[in-house]
Amino acid sequence: MAKYIGKRVPTSKLSRISKLGGLAVQVAGNVALEGAKQFSQGKRPTLSKLLLTPRNIENLADKLAQLRGAAMKVGQLLSMDAGDLLPKELSILLSKLRSDAHPMPYKQLQRVLTDNWGQDWLDQFSQFELKPFASASIGQVHLAYGEYGEKLAVKVQYPGGSLSQSIDADVDNVATLLKLSGLLPEQISLDSLLDEAKKQLKVEADYQQEAAFNQRYSLLLEQDPHFITPEVRLDQCTENILIMTYVDGRTIDQAFNQSQQQRDNIATQLIRLFFKELFDFKLMQTDPNFANYLYQCQQDKIVLLDFGATRDIPPAISRGYLALIYAASKSDRPAMQQAAENIGFFGQNIDNDYLQQVLSTFIIATEPLQCQGEYDFASTDLAYRIKQAGMAINNRQDQWHTPPVDAIFIHRKLAGLYLLAAKLNAKVNVSALFKPYIEHVEQAHS
Repeated sequence: MAKYIGKRVPTSKLSRISKLGGLAVQVAGNVALEGAKQFSQGKRPTLSKLLLTPRNIENLADKLAQLRGAAMKVGQLLSMDAGDLLPKELSILLSKLRSDAHPMPYKQLQRVLTDNWGQDWLDQFSQFELKPFASASIGQVHLAYGEYGEKLAVKVQYPGGSLSQSIDADVDNVATLLKLSGLLPEQISLDSLLDEAKKQLKVEADYQQEAAFNQRYSLLLEQDPHFITPEVRLDQCTENILIMTYVDGRTIDQAFNQSQQQRDNIATQLIRLFFKELFDFKLMQTDPNFANYLYQCQQDKIVLLDFGATRDIPPAISRGYLALIYAASKSDRPAMQQAAENIGFFGQNIDNDYLQQVLSTFIIATEPLQCQGEYDFASTDLAYRIKQAGMAINNRQDQWHTPPVDAIFIHRKLAGLYLLAAKLNAKVNVSALFKPYIEHVEQAHS
């Protein structure tokens, strides 16, 4: 078991706050130095330009990666949700937080394993690799071999920073830092993202819950030839450790060099799965992170990973979206309004111009369904137009009504699939995928 160099995860409240405080001091110092330098050159820099220097941005990303847990999740949400609204440099650096984090040092890792499995934890393996092959916001994943040589993936949660009791304070501390540092544009509103980060982290921090979701998906998809899920070893899982079979594959976004047919099929199957999750399973894995999918080129199969962000979809929400998507695909605004009201997007006392804005956004989002035939995700700016329409709606704060939390997660998943389809330059007949569900809507209206 070769040693590796990791960075210790700060576990106490004081140590985590001090990390953030140190960053604030660094930012202020960098601003002063850069300002003095530019003034000496006869320039008059603005404060925003001084704050958004590569050094400050690098410091922010590095500290978030060291803190992991809640701090890193905020960075992930910003990089995923703020998109084109972030400065290019900040967006690039924060995007790294979707799949990259500093691993724990050996002593800290061993403490977590011992606390969960006892001093003889290694006896259940024939080999355990101390260096993780993947690290993210909540934990890191290690390769291991069982007693009989079977290949396993062991997901170990970071201590302290990702525990439920520290999540609220951690997220609030990061929010304060970001607001004070000036590293975010003024038009970015953190509040809804931060509330979502807290709720999602508390769910994701329970690995036994994730194991149960993984098992449910395995049962739902056992007859589906297009998907593979890891097999969870429930008897060895704890709240902080998840152990499952290791499944080979390459990250899904690396499949861009596969044939057009393969790329089309990947996007097609994932959008088909989205419809099954929403309308058939009423269960959805809502995190669109590309790292949650692998692709097996030879078998042409998609591996589904990480079920921490899975949630049950209430039947009323499922029915509401079926009616909404059907109406939007036909640009039937009265029917769309009724369906959106049933979901809980807004009440009846809504300004008509704002209502039309919202309905137009739904129509944009269902553009692929309106295409009779293959929709070319490579030649469209659909994701950007949806984001711009959403920002226009958010600017109408006098009218804005917070949608059900399920809607937020459903939209996130669909937007992530659109982005992946665009990255793969895929063409998908989305209307054909939705067609099996149309008769349910028509039966309800007959």
